[in-house]
Amino acid sequence: MDATGILQILIYIVLIVALTPLAGGFMARLFQGQRVWLSPVLGPLERGIYKLCGIDANREQHWTGYALSLLAFNLAGLLALYALQRLQFWLPLNPAGMLNVAPDLAFNTAVSFISNTNWQAYGGESTMGYLVQMAGLTVQNFVSAATGIAVAVALIRGFSRHNARVVGNFYADLVRATLYVLLPLCIVGALVLVWQGVPQNLNDYVEATTLEGGRQVIAQGPVASQMMIKHLGTNGGGFFNANAAHPYENPTALVNLIHMVAIFAIGAGLTNTFGRMVGDQRQGWAILAAMGVLFVAGVAATYWAEAQGNPALTAAGADQVLSALQPGGSMEGKEVRFGIALSSLFAVVTTAASCGAVNAMHDSLMPLAGMVPMVNMMLGEIIVGGAGAGLYGMLVFVIHAVFIAGLMVGRTPEYLGKKIESKEVKLAVIAVLVFPLGALGLGAAGLLAGPASIPAGGPHGLSEVLYAYTSATANNGSAFGGFGANTVLHNTLLAFAMLLGRFVVIIPVLAIAGSVAAKRTVPASAGTFPTHGGLFIGLLVGVILVVGGLTFFPVLALGPIVEHLMLGVGTLF
Repeated sequence: MDATGILQILIYIVLIVALTPLAGGFMARLFQGQRVWLSPVLGPLERGIYKLCGIDANREQHWTGYALSLLAFNLAGLLALYALQRLQFWLPLNPAGMLNVAPDLAFNTAVSFISNTNWQAYGGESTMGYLVQMAGLTVQNFVSAATGIAVAVALIRGFSRHNARVVGNFYADLVRATLYVLLPLCIVGALVLVWQGVPQNLNDYVEATTLEGGRQVIAQGPVASQMMIKHLGTNGGGFFNANAAHPYENPTALVNLIHMVAIFAIGAGLTNTFGRMVGDQRQGWAILAAMGVLFVAGVAATYWAEAQGNPALTAAGADQVLSALQPGGSMEGKEVRFGIALSSLFAVVTTAASCGAVNAMHDSLMPLAGMVPMVNMMLGEIIVGGAGAGLYGMLVFVIHAVFIAGLMVGRTPEYLGKKIESKEVKLAVIAVLVFPLGALGLGAAGLLAGPASIPAGGPHGLSEVLYAYTSATANNGSAFGGFGANTVLHNTLLAFAMLLGRFVVIIPVLAIAGSVAAKRTVPASAGTFPTHGGLFIGLLVGVILVVGGLTFFPVLALGPIVEHLMLGVGTLF
């Protein structure tokens, strides 16, 4: 760890904190139906979309209607994306002549992109044509992110209203999130990426002759437009197989910074939106502070572990030549232009949010460093989290925290003047139990694939499987690269893990929104537990670590922890 690396991390944190009230204030006005500075330009287009689709934006829905609309819309997206993949050989804009995608892989990919996971068991430039990339994957990048934002906004309305039967209109929230938030930022961002060297074309692939006389095919395509939304919408699906480590996706240090800022921008901003809409910005800052504590701890642990290098090479008595290979830490699997600090920061950012983009290979991280991204996902990616998903996931833990606080002092739990009763607590428990069910339950079934999919032996092989199913359930999409995911068994199981992690969390969250919206707001009293101070932040962090973290400790002990200990005595995997 050096001063330059620490300074780079601090600059990133300052940028996120500075952008939070700007993004939060804009989204608060937007989703409360107020006029924003883009209204004169986009207002007529918004109203035209409603008219074309037959939507009455002023007619709000009960939480059940909101949920049914959300499920119907996403089912339509899944079927459309599946069809595009299965028919792509006969469709236009396929200059490389990509074949139709196999049924199991097409199903896995369609589920992946509608669930905001963007898990990819294929190489993008060698599997998908331009039409599928644009009309299929990129479109779902927008609407899946907008879906998450809509759910978060519905939950915020639940806490901000009283004696209400409705939580908003799903289609109006979806349109506004896409039209006013995602599209403008992506248009500007994509132009900046093109300026920095990211391709945006429909050209044929280019063949080049290398210095050694070999033949290399250099893929082209509409890259910049997909790159911006993949990060801003916390999607993560790369146009190229190497993802954000590819020089076309991430050509410069400025682009790398833009990617990381975009990943956190909406998630952090929504905490401020929450504070503004419930009438107390301190509540939003308290939630962001809890996220920040966990984030800084994760970055510090990852950077430290990578800076130490491989214990098998640097331990006392190790061969001096081998020790000299890692004078500044482990550079395996990293781009030299980013180095250890920015690679470690990106790894934590992308798994603290449900993004999945990578600028270094997570399979090459030191065991303890690789454990941090896993833990981020196991906690439900509530450390800023995905677009919308981070906030509603954190509010689920807030319900747990105030319930425990109420038990400790013998009072009925309440949050923002709303009594938290058994119904809300049960729904919150269901949402939290999804993650061990998908990661451990379906992951155990995935072990049946055996060595064909898990070539690494010992604890690292277990870590590869655990990472894959945790990533799918948490709707992240990143992976340990040594894991062979493209089999019928894994494509099917991982698809179900993604559906479980997305929609079996969203439904109880919307039910909570409907339940608290119908409650009467109770004025604060002398016995009310304040939820905006340091005590509550500490309690919330503790609950997250105990409820979310200890569930997975036994399997982490068998995977990355034991691998780290064995590396210390020179055993490699």
